[in-house]
Amino acid sequence: MLVELGHFSLILALAVHLLQSVLPVYGCFVGDRRIMKSSVPIAYLGFLLIAFPFFVLIYCYVISDFSVANVVQNSFSEKPLLFKITGVWGNHEGSMLLWVVILSFFSALVGLFGKALALRLKTLVLSCQSLIASAFLLFILLTSNPFLRQNPPALQGRDLNPILQDIGLAIHPPLLYLGYVGFSVCFSFAIAALIDGHIDAVWGRWVRPWALISWFFLTGGIVMGSYWAYYELGWGGYWFWDPVENASLLPWLAGTALLHSAIVMEKRGALKIWTLFLAISTFSLSLMGTFLVRSGILSSVHSFATDPRRGLAILAILIFFIGAALLLFAFRASALKTGGLFRPISREGALVFNNLFLTCALSTVLIGTLYPLLLETLTGDKISVGAPFYNLAFVPLMVPVLFFMPFGPLLAWKRGDIGAVCRRLAIAFIIFVVAIVFTLVKTSFRDVLSALGIGLSWFIIAGAVTDLIAKTGQRSTSFFVRLRRFFGLPGAVFGTALAHIGIGLTLLGIITVSTFSQEQILILKNGDSTSIAGRTLQLKGARLFNGPNYNEKQFDFSVSENGQPVAFMTAAKRFYPAQQMPTTEAGILSDGFSQIYIAPGSETDNGLTVHIWWKPRVIFIWFGGIVMMLGGLCSLCDRRFRIGAPQRKRKLT
Repeated sequence: MLVELGHFSLILALAVHLLQSVLPVYGCFVGDRRIMKSSVPIAYLGFLLIAFPFFVLIYCYVISDFSVANVVQNSFSEKPLLFKITGVWGNHEGSMLLWVVILSFFSALVGLFGKALALRLKTLVLSCQSLIASAFLLFILLTSNPFLRQNPPALQGRDLNPILQDIGLAIHPPLLYLGYVGFSVCFSFAIAALIDGHIDAVWGRWVRPWALISWFFLTGGIVMGSYWAYYELGWGGYWFWDPVENASLLPWLAGTALLHSAIVMEKRGALKIWTLFLAISTFSLSLMGTFLVRSGILSSVHSFATDPRRGLAILAILIFFIGAALLLFAFRASALKTGGLFRPISREGALVFNNLFLTCALSTVLIGTLYPLLLETLTGDKISVGAPFYNLAFVPLMVPVLFFMPFGPLLAWKRGDIGAVCRRLAIAFIIFVVAIVFTLVKTSFRDVLSALGIGLSWFIIAGAVTDLIAKTGQRSTSFFVRLRRFFGLPGAVFGTALAHIGIGLTLLGIITVSTFSQEQILILKNGDSTSIAGRTLQLKGARLFNGPNYNEKQFDFSVSENGQPVAFMTAAKRFYPAQQMPTTEAGILSDGFSQIYIAPGSETDNGLTVHIWWKPRVIFIWFGGIVMMLGGLCSLCDRRFRIGAPQRKRKLT
């Protein structure tokens, strides 16, 4: 009975969202404020009607209700409780339901925190959100119903894909969806502004926190997904340029450009049309990512759907919303007035420069992701676009963005002094040169590009610290006054600095691992040892272990340095009987920000095949992402966002 109630609640949610997408808009055009005000309580009701079936589905997984087909296909009675819950979104139907729950949740948040928003703008935003939710609810009910019954009920489930049974999958998809779907609010604000014919600094002030929230979660989703792939898949890598990985990178790049563009719009009233376009493009890329993962056109550990009808349905939704938004933009954008003027050498100019190269880099990733799919569709030929293409096309476009990153925050608005900025960055330049020389010496002058990259990462970090110090006052100011000013700086200033430091740390980790990592593939018998990075690893033996829904053979290694034991490591090969699928559980030992990584392979009469890596400073890759997230959080805590945006001006400026 509860399952049927969940299904019925989804139908009611569709009806409520369809009502909200039409009725309040009617109130806007007839000027009836009572009808317009109904959009907020309807948003709350819509969220409750969607949240209820989601928790019903979780309950079905927890109690292993094998009368529900979705539970049968993706769960197992002996699976740990955590993985029963995460199995809800470890499949197509449940993940789409989570997608709509988050969308409706953000709509409710707009209603809750948007009390100071102009009523007409808020109504149009919520109606646009409801229209998106209606399309996906209809998709779920017609093609991806998670509440279909299994008749007769199964005695046991088929279990979830073993590589998805991991704590990373409890965190990665929800974070990624919060980022994807969060940009729908920016999209809805853009559509509302185009319909309303008003866009000004107030609009930018309201859009920016939603963009920050989405960027924060999307960054976390990418970081968690990268680390999950690193330790779970057993290949020792953190990024493969997989099309589905690229699908998350695309909206992240667009969202980063949107954040910088919104700053210019909020501060100077410029780049209005461009900011609107970025708001539309960012969510459009999020929709494209949903299509790539859920359509079944890709073969990937990220992909769940295999029914081509679902792919066509999502493609229809994609075309409708992107096409309608771009058509509205084409007709209405020219009617919006442009903002203020500024010189090329200014903070506005630096942010425009940032946007220009970010969008060019985004375009290369988009081409590299879609071109193989289009070619296969048109000609049947299959090609792969991998790291060599992106190293030649994407990396050179990002280098100017990274190099000029420290300059932007130090430039003045409207008209900047590049000479003064260079003088302030003198110490950062010295650190840049020292890092390059040190790396060249360490590599015996063989790897110039890596040296430049490591120097650039330290330049970014030092530049961000320089910006914080510069904003505390002149050198002649007393230390205690500057210290007091430092702690009184706005959250957005700390947020910018931390985000840039995080990028520098991630870049440092990537280049250090690429340059100085060591790798061995060898066959070891019990008692055999090998040396890597000054440490000796010895295979001590193997033992069997039975997990709740898997069997595991564990391999123990001792780690010694200068003849003294310092640590023990365990790697394993697992087998899941329900899925008849083996997995590799890597052994990882952290040493500061560096790691030893062991991936066991096949066993033969000669011994165990072992793949061993030494990965110096690899943790910087993900630690930098966490620092970036902390920067986004600091920016969200800025006092301007807590007290809200000022009231909209009567006339467009």
